[in-house]
Amino acid sequence: QVTLVESGGGLVQAGGSLRLSCAYSGRTFSSYGMAWFRQAPGKEREFVASISRTGGNTNYEDSVNGRFTISRDNAKNAVYLQMNGLKPEDTAVYYCAAQLIGRSTQLRDYDYWGQGTQVTVSS
Repeated sequence: QVTLVESGGGLVQAGGSLRLSCAYSGRTFSSYGMAWFRQAPGKEREFVASISRTGGNTNYEDSVNGRFTISRDNAKNAVYLQMNGLKPEDTAVYYCAAQLIGRSTQLRDYDYWGQGTQVTVSS
């Protein structure tokens, strides 16, 4: 069984930064590609960023590319999302997800999900 626990969300002013963390427990962490998704009120959950099992490859949604950075530490069983230059439209619940082997941008491909952490960006 895999468990994911996100942390690091909060309230920040536009232009500010936050670093989200996701702690993984269960089967071998390095077997899983990892991703961050987000869901704003009244909207569908959407892809934000993904990272390969070794951390050597990443994908970003266009609106966050250049502002957000996904990373992972396989020794600590953790994945991170550094968010800089935050905008009010980044306000959402952010979810960590794990996919065996792959690093898809599609929600349906992920096997495990965390409970989410709220990020609120004020203007």
